[in-house]
Amino acid sequence: MEEKNLTPQTEELDLNEILRVRREKLASLKEQGKNPYEIVKYDRTAYSQDIKDNYDAMENQTVGIAGRLISKRIMGKASFAVILDGKGTIQSYLSINDLGDDYLAFKDYDIGDIIGITGFVFKTRTGEVSIHAQSVQLLSKSLLPLPEKYHGLKDEDMRYRQREVDLIANPEVKRTFVMRSKILTAIRNYLDSVGYLEVDTPVLQPLEIGASARPFKTHHNALDIPMYLRIETELYLKRLIVGGFDKVYEVGRIFRNEGMDRSHNPEFTTVEMYQAYSDYVDMMNLIENMYRTIAEEVCGTAQITYQGVDIDMGKPWERLTMIEAVKKYAGVDYNDWKTDEDARKVAKEKGVVVEEGDQATKGHVLIAFFDAFVEENLVQPTFIYDYPVENSPLAKRKKDNPAFTERFEYFIYAREMGNAFSELNDPIDQRERFVRQVEAKRAKGGNDARVDEDFVTALEYGMPPTGGLGFGVDRLVMLLTDSASIRDVILFPTMKPKAN
Repeated sequence: MEEKNLTPQTEELDLNEILRVRREKLASLKEQGKNPYEIVKYDRTAYSQDIKDNYDAMENQTVGIAGRLISKRIMGKASFAVILDGKGTIQSYLSINDLGDDYLAFKDYDIGDIIGITGFVFKTRTGEVSIHAQSVQLLSKSLLPLPEKYHGLKDEDMRYRQREVDLIANPEVKRTFVMRSKILTAIRNYLDSVGYLEVDTPVLQPLEIGASARPFKTHHNALDIPMYLRIETELYLKRLIVGGFDKVYEVGRIFRNEGMDRSHNPEFTTVEMYQAYSDYVDMMNLIENMYRTIAEEVCGTAQITYQGVDIDMGKPWERLTMIEAVKKYAGVDYNDWKTDEDARKVAKEKGVVVEEGDQATKGHVLIAFFDAFVEENLVQPTFIYDYPVENSPLAKRKKDNPAFTERFEYFIYAREMGNAFSELNDPIDQRERFVRQVEAKRAKGGNDARVDEDFVTALEYGMPPTGGLGFGVDRLVMLLTDSASIRDVILFPTMKPKAN
C-alpha cells in the first residue's frame, strides 16, 4: 500500500491499513534479525545546521547524522531524503551504487522512522548542502504516521495533547521552548549576578494557608495527614530571611485548583525573591532592570512586538499609585470619599460592581474601580503601587497612611506580570491579618484553611525589613516569544482526559 498523509477526512480504514503495513514491516525486520529497537547507540558526529553554517570547512568531510525521516523522493536507483534532527533539517543523497542492499532496505523505510546516515558533505547542482550517503541504518521504527502538517498545525487540542508530534511538525514550537530555557537561564544569571542565592522549598505542605487561591489536596499515608500542593513559595522563603540569608530566590512550580484560560494553567512556574534590608522601591528597580536585561539578552532588544503591539521595556517604566491610576482612567478620586458609604455610592453611580456589597470599604471600592477601568489601559510597562490593605495581607502598611500598603504590581500588555511588597514583619499584625483571611476563606467554604502558626512563630524571632517580589515565568515567556496562550509556552499543559 502506498502511504499518504492523513487528513481529518481520511477513512479509518486507510489508517488501519497503514498501521497494519508498518507492523508487518517491523515483524519482517525482527525475523531477519534486524530489530531496530535493539540498537543502543549511533555515532552521530554532526548536526544539520552546524554542517550548513560551516560548509566551507566541512566540504568533503565524512559525518554521521541522525534524526527523523520527514520526506523522501525515490528515483529508481537513487533517492533524496530529508532528515530532521535537533537543530533543523538536511538533505541526503542515497544510491544503490553506494549502499547496495541497504539502499533497497532504505526504500522501504517510512516517513517518521528514525535513521542514521554516514557520508561526506557536498552541494547538489542546485547548491543545496547535502550528505552523500555511504551507509544508512534504521535506528527506530515509527509505527504511527505523522499527521498531515497543516492539520497538525491548526488542531490546538492535538498539539497540546501530543506535544511530541507538535514539535516534529512545527519548528517554531521547538524554538519557543528553546527560548523558554534561555529565559530561565537569563533569570538565574541576573539574580546570581546581583548576589541572590537560589534555594528550594517544599512543594507538599501540611496545611491550607489562608490565601485566596484554592489548593490541590492529597494525603500522606505514612503520616496519615492531609497535605496540599503549594500555591506559592513565599512563606518558606521569608523564613530563610529570618534565618539569616540576605537574598534568596526560587524558581518554583506552583499549583492552584482553579479555572483555566489563555493566561492561567493549574500548574505553572514562578520566581519569588526576597531581599533583607530593602523595600518595594528597591524591588521595582530590580525587576525593571532585570526584564530589560533579559529582553536584550534573549531577544537582542528591549523593544519587542507582542501580538502586533510594540512594547518598549527600554525606557523608564511609568509608576502610578492605585489612587492616581483610578483618577487617570476612571475619572474618580479616592480622596473625595469621606466614608465607606460615599465610596459605595460612587461605585453604584458608575455601575461598578463591588463583591463585598454593603460591607465594602473605600479600599474595596478603589480595587473594584481599578479592575473595571485601569488594567486594560496598562499596555506599556507600568508599576501600580500603594495598594489598599484590604487585598494585601502580607504587605507592610504605609507609615503615613495605614489604610494602604507598600505593595506594587506591574503590568505589560494590560496583563498583570508580577507582585511585590515591603514585607510585613510585625508578627502581631500578621497573625491578625491571617485570622481575618482564614475567616473569609471559611465563609466561602474553605473549611481546611488555617493560620500558618509556624510562619508567625518565625516572625516572632524577628525578620529584618525586607523587600519581596514574585512573577510568573510563563507570562514572561509568552511576552518574549509572542505567544498568545499560556498553553503555547508550557510543554504539557493541563488537559481534560480524552475518551478513547
